[in-house]
Amino acid sequence: MIVFDLCCAGEHRFEAWFASSESFADQQSRGLIACPVCGDVDVKKAVMAPRVGAKSNQQAPAVRQPVTPPAEPGPEIVRKLLAEIAAKQAEMLPQSRWVGRDFAPAARAMHEGRAPEDLIHGQASPEEAQALRDDGIAAMPLLVPIVPPDTIN
Repeated sequence: MIVFDLCCAGEHRFEAWFASSESFADQQSRGLIACPVCGDVDVKKAVMAPRVGAKSNQQAPAVRQPVTPPAEPGPEIVRKLLAEIAAKQAEMLPQSRWVGRDFAPAARAMHEGRAPEDLIHGQASPEEAQALRDDGIAAMPLLVPIVPPDTIN
């Protein structure tokens, strides 16, 4: 596995894991990598600072820095962010096709070129989701739970 820092045309930076550089290139060329902030698929590798260790005979002793916990956002900020996430998800879902429990097979068929590429959403078990990630298939959970369309009365 390899991690890349990525950047969309809107300059949102994020990181993603891939099985290899070739897996990244393949997914990028097919537009399967999208910015988690704005959904843009014009994603490129961002400049990264590699961690290169010193020679074993030149390593300085590690100095432990005190860990300062990050400041927790207040409830108003959390409510505002959750509302923004829910609004964006509600905006994107109508552009996506519900595939129900067939999510993993449908995503795999698109990845393997056996089905046209489409925006889909559905249900997958944790094991199915992990198998998709292991095979380099881009999928992410919805951040706000939804009621499946086939269960609404």
